[in-house]
Amino acid sequence: MTAEVAVLGAGMHPWGKWGRTFVEYGATAARAALCDAGLSWREIGSVVGADTVRGGYPGYVAGASFAKALGWQGARVASVYAACASGAQAVATARAQILAGLADVVLVVGADAAPKGFFRPAGGDRPDDPDWLRFRILGATNPAYFGLYARRRMAVHGDTLDDFAQVKVKNAALGALNPNARYRRRVTAEEVAASAVVADPLRLLDICATSDGGAALVLSSMEFARRRGAAQPVRIRAVSTVTPRFPNTVLDLPDIATDSAVAVEPAEDSFRAAIARAAYEEAGVGPQDLSLAEVYDLSTALELEWYEDLGLCRQGEGAKLLREGATAPGGRIPVNASGGLASFGEAVPAQAIAQVCELTWQLRGQAGARQVAGARVGITANQGLFGHGSAVVAVR
Repeated sequence: MTAEVAVLGAGMHPWGKWGRTFVEYGATAARAALCDAGLSWREIGSVVGADTVRGGYPGYVAGASFAKALGWQGARVASVYAACASGAQAVATARAQILAGLADVVLVVGADAAPKGFFRPAGGDRPDDPDWLRFRILGATNPAYFGLYARRRMAVHGDTLDDFAQVKVKNAALGALNPNARYRRRVTAEEVAASAVVADPLRLLDICATSDGGAALVLSSMEFARRRGAAQPVRIRAVSTVTPRFPNTVLDLPDIATDSAVAVEPAEDSFRAAIARAAYEEAGVGPQDLSLAEVYDLSTALELEWYEDLGLCRQGEGAKLLREGATAPGGRIPVNASGGLASFGEAVPAQAIAQVCELTWQLRGQAGARQVAGARVGITANQGLFGHGSAVVAVR
């Protein structure tokens, strides 16, 4: 088991479509996290920014962009990009700096100002870019991929359209209780079914939106936390950022083909299951120890897939777990108590950080009406393009 780092502060800029820059969202979230930690900006020894490719050059050096917005004060700076897992990579970088003794306290920030509609590759011809190729050759947008995955679950596991709709119903009810969520209205299964088909079998309300937003964390060494009077802070015990193993026999974005398994047996676990397994092994916990989970619900069907990948149930039993109410508030293992991406939408560099913010508030008992009773251990799960996986285990 590796050493832990303390979460002293968590802060967010509400998700939505605000028409302002990612730097403004990130600076707002950072100030909220500093206030939550009871620290001044001058006390921060390092800043790690999760990059956004939509911010131009400032987005490629997000750490420095946030540091400049907060006021140059000499802190170390780093910027990371890992698509949708950028936030978790930023957390991992900050944690490594703390454990290496390079900084006592680190500010982690991610923010985005997303375009309207689905994400698409940047302009220009890049035939060596699988993400560009899937759009150019197949026209395979993200919703098309989500639809294929949903159809596979229906064919292999017997999931139904109503199962998918019930994920949205659950998450929308929780998002209605979250002041940082973009969508704060409960919906019914009938409303999901009546919404427009986007990528059969998924409807508009089955798929998350693209959003603006920001999230930030103040992480420190345990010694620094004790010196500042935080005797029992929320602690990050594991950060998993593993990559897939060859051969990968299940289609995974952005690739448009699987690897041959003629010469090499496939790994026992899928890529997403391996992400969680690495986090559990590092933290010294298992699925049975969890109080809650925050997962990457790009679509309702993909949330069900995460239930299985996290080991909350056996393969093919995600819908059964949902129907039993186990993942709802008051259930055995509430999932997406924040409301998930169904209620927030994607603000890419911020979302993995936002997941840890939710765990922090839940483990502190500060989540208000969406509080999971007695929360002690939580996990996040997130996946970015090009083999960027992430999971964070936090404990109290």
